[in-house]
Amino acid sequence: MFALLTAVMLEVRAQWDVQFTDYTALKSFYNPAVSGTDGNLNVAATYSMQMMGYDEAPASLYVSADMPVYFLNPHHGAGLSFLNDNAGVYNTTRIGLQYAYNVKLSKRGRLALGVQGVLMSERVSMKSVKMEDNSDPAVPSSEVKGTKVDMGVGLYYYHPKLWLGASSQHLLAPTLLLDQRYEVEVPRVYYLMGGGNIKLKNSLLSLQPSFLVQSDMDTWREDVQCKVAYERDEKKFYGGVGYSPNVSVTFFVGGMFHGVNLGYSYQMYTSGVGLVHGSHEVVLSYQTDLDLFKKGRNKHQSVRWL
Repeated sequence: MFALLTAVMLEVRAQWDVQFTDYTALKSFYNPAVSGTDGNLNVAATYSMQMMGYDEAPASLYVSADMPVYFLNPHHGAGLSFLNDNAGVYNTTRIGLQYAYNVKLSKRGRLALGVQGVLMSERVSMKSVKMEDNSDPAVPSSEVKGTKVDMGVGLYYYHPKLWLGASSQHLLAPTLLLDQRYEVEVPRVYYLMGGGNIKLKNSLLSLQPSFLVQSDMDTWREDVQCKVAYERDEKKFYGGVGYSPNVSVTFFVGGMFHGVNLGYSYQMYTSGVGLVHGSHEVVLSYQTDLDLFKKGRNKHQSVRWL
């Protein structure tokens, strides 16, 4: 019975990447073509705690940074990311290096093609599991781990009022061998995401709708969100709601001051574990304009006001 449960958990774990709630703040996690396309230095860190109230519930830490590479020319962008994901006896670590090439399509719109190289590591430890029979060969008796190289690709269109991207992660569909005895198959996952920034007339308010569709071609998940933002004098406050059919309802709140953003979201599951055992997520990010080709940019600018 435990062997069957282990197999099911391995399958579920490989089925999806981490389900971050505030995906618009972490677009480069899903699409490497995002890196450096908006002309900004973007640094973000998020911590997600899912299915609170259960022992050894999933918890994920993700840190990323991306920027345009102006010493080559304005068309190049690069990014670096780190993910650590714990779920029960499973631990996944991913280190990614991203590159994007973008071209100007209009006065403010750019189209980018990106690629990502990933070093993925999976570890399974049964130390916290009490078993009646330790002789089952289908269950690891000690910690086992394996490492594999993976890739991702993406296409991304950016405009201050509109963005749209399509990407695929786990392009190589790697099979991780844990101590050459246990296998974890990771299928390709496809993403389609987009959103907009709609300024309300004669107002400091804006609507920011967005969507994310993801699939491994066997199962699907769809998310839609809408945030309402108030922005004035480099200060921004926002709140919003999201919905995933047959999965969850999410609430967002946050603010930005001189490029530093702090956001919180709570996801309530409408099926499965129910409304009480939801997911908490905190995002801390920093953004600043690095367009060195603008007149007057970076001249006598105090680091206290970045």
